[in-house]
Amino acid sequence: MSRIGKLPIAVPAGVTVTVKDNVVTVKGPKGELTQTLDPEIKVTLEDGHLSVSRPNDEKEMRSKHGLYRALLHNMVVGVSEGYKKVLELVGVGYRVEAQGQILNFSLGYTHPIYLQLPKEVKVETKSERNQNPLVMLECADKQLLGQICAKIRSFRKPEPYKGKGIKFQGEVLRRKAGKTAGK
Repeated sequence: MSRIGKLPIAVPAGVTVTVKDNVVTVKGPKGELTQTLDPEIKVTLEDGHLSVSRPNDEKEMRSKHGLYRALLHNMVVGVSEGYKKVLELVGVGYRVEAQGQILNFSLGYTHPIYLQLPKEVKVETKSERNQNPLVMLECADKQLLGQICAKIRSFRKPEPYKGKGIKFQGEVLRRKAGKTAGK
C-alpha cells in the first residue's frame, strides 16, 4: 500500500468537496480548484475525511494512488490556507516593480523583462534601501505558483561564485571558491 496514498485527508470547516464523474472540485475561502482523476482511482468523502483507493496493485496504479492523494491534499490546503512564496533578487541594480498583474524586472540585461501573471496569483513587491528587492506571490494553486516561481527564477538563475540572481528567500546556495591568488 502506498504510504502517502493511504493517509486520509482532513477537510477543514468552510471547505466543500464534491466528487462527480472522476472530477473533484474543492471550494474554500481562498478560491475553487478542480482536478480530473484517473477513472479507476476512487475518492470517497466520509465524515470530514477524503480517502483515495486503488483497484489493484499494478505499478501504474500504485504510483497514481500516491499522486492523486498528494494533489487532493494540496488543493484542500490551498483553498483553506493558500500558498505563499517569496523570491529575492540578489545583485547590484536588480529591481522589480509590480504594475497590477504585470511584473517589470530590471536584471542587468539591456532590456527590461515583463511578465504577465494570471489573475489567480496575488503579487506584492518590496524594495527597501540596503536590502535586496523581494517579490511575494500568493495563490491557492500550488502547481501554478511553483510554475510561476520557476519562470521568474529562470530569468536570472543564482550563480555559484557571487550568488547573484533570483533565489527563494532562505534558500542556501552551494558556493564555489573561484580562482586562487597568483604565486
